[in-house]
Amino acid sequence: MKNYLLAQNFDFIVCGAGSSGSVVAARLAEQENASVLLIEAGSSYSGPEVTEPSQWPMNLGSERDWAFEGEPNPHLNGRRLPLSMGRGLGGGSSINVMVWARGHQSDWDYFAAEAGDPAWGYESVLGYYRRIENWQGKPDSLRRGSGGPVYVAQPAAPQPIASATLSAASQLGIHAFESPNGNMMESAGGISIAELRINGGRRQSVYDSYIRPRHHYPNLTILTNALVSRLILDGSKVVGIDVVVEGQLRRFYAGCDVILSLGAVNTPKVLMQSGIGPQGELLAQGIKVVNHLPGVGQNYQDHVAFGCTWEYRQPQAIGGGGCETTLYWKSDSRLDAPDLLQCQLEFPVPSPAEVGIAPPEHGWTMFAGLARPTSRGRLRLSGAGPLDRVIIEPNSLSEPEDMAAAFASIELCRELGNHSALEGLVRREVVPQHRSKHDMEQFIRNAAVTFWHQSCTAKMGRDRYSVVDNQLRVYGIENLRIADASIMPRITVGNTMAPCVVIGERAADLLLSAHGVTTAAAIAQG
Repeated sequence: MKNYLLAQNFDFIVCGAGSSGSVVAARLAEQENASVLLIEAGSSYSGPEVTEPSQWPMNLGSERDWAFEGEPNPHLNGRRLPLSMGRGLGGGSSINVMVWARGHQSDWDYFAAEAGDPAWGYESVLGYYRRIENWQGKPDSLRRGSGGPVYVAQPAAPQPIASATLSAASQLGIHAFESPNGNMMESAGGISIAELRINGGRRQSVYDSYIRPRHHYPNLTILTNALVSRLILDGSKVVGIDVVVEGQLRRFYAGCDVILSLGAVNTPKVLMQSGIGPQGELLAQGIKVVNHLPGVGQNYQDHVAFGCTWEYRQPQAIGGGGCETTLYWKSDSRLDAPDLLQCQLEFPVPSPAEVGIAPPEHGWTMFAGLARPTSRGRLRLSGAGPLDRVIIEPNSLSEPEDMAAAFASIELCRELGNHSALEGLVRREVVPQHRSKHDMEQFIRNAAVTFWHQSCTAKMGRDRYSVVDNQLRVYGIENLRIADASIMPRITVGNTMAPCVVIGERAADLLLSAHGVTTAAAIAQG
């Protein structure tokens, strides 16, 4: 890996080495005549907290976490939500729970409808997944890939609590699937043993899968501990970026394109601080308006969850990264896709202090979450400088539909955890226990946390609040594309790492095609 710079001029500059940016940079670097600069604000740290699956909680609040925080939310009784986001090579994929969740069929078809482009639809996306996956389970030539860069496997021997939960769900009428990413993502929902990014007992980040095998490429330069400050524009054309490196401002130029893959918080921040965004927001910070795009920083979405915890009768082992069961279900049969997301952790997770109940010494937690939140938040600037924080207003649980879904998710969670199928393992329910409707509502508002799936703040689409078009080009700006979770028109069902990899692959194909290179997807299609 080259962490030094002899040149200031590159063909492509990719900002952010996370689950999308790593993919974009790797695919571009496969073209020998294309020079690529990959910039990451975090470090190259690869210690046990990153590599060992069970240690992922140790990264939260560390230097590998942006550790954002939401503004006080009246719908959460004035609480601030901690909003972790990966900072370092691999981004979120280096500190997350390692769950591989593709997104529901209806998500991708919605993307296609919003973009006006069937290439974003589910049928097309299946082609991407077949290309990128190295699936270790039962072959499925339609939905699964083998031999790709992304190793995906289920735990070989799930822990008893995972198997018991599957049994409980089945007895409650919830279909148990062999995989959460096959036809389960085309259905009304179900439960399955989770698919994880763990190979040989070690985490595999997206950076590990895509960039690490290409460290030796002479046309790929990687710069860490480098904070992207703003875009350099010549009129409405992006020609480079300003970067803070060791306290010094450095400037790098791109002959072709700059790609922002900084995540759903920092991507809109850089856009706005470069003069691209809502006019009123920019002028309030003394920023010259280059292009008034009212959707930048709007449409903020995240998966909200509520921890329900049980005490074990006897201490139990923790499998993999501690997450071996995934459930998606509908709170209303009339919905087109599951709106409930539940993730089982095989250890007890402390509730927020406002809940006032300590976790048991030995236990497990099911996060009863919202897969399709209707509440929308926004981002604002606190200043025009690169070190000025982003003001995040998640606005979680502001819509009554989300409160109704929260009640349904917790009710289902309690049915599972208190089911007779778990009786041999579980001593008692610790949180939330039976409560009146009023008290349960207060529990929901006090217990709400997030899955750290921040997204949708620079959405793809064709309305006045869209920021990028179907080819991920920023409206009104030349030579600038966005490839990360911020381009999602709405958040996908399930964890967002896998969709971000698809977004990265799609972005790379679009870039290579725009510059006269035949893409792998085009070759595969004939």
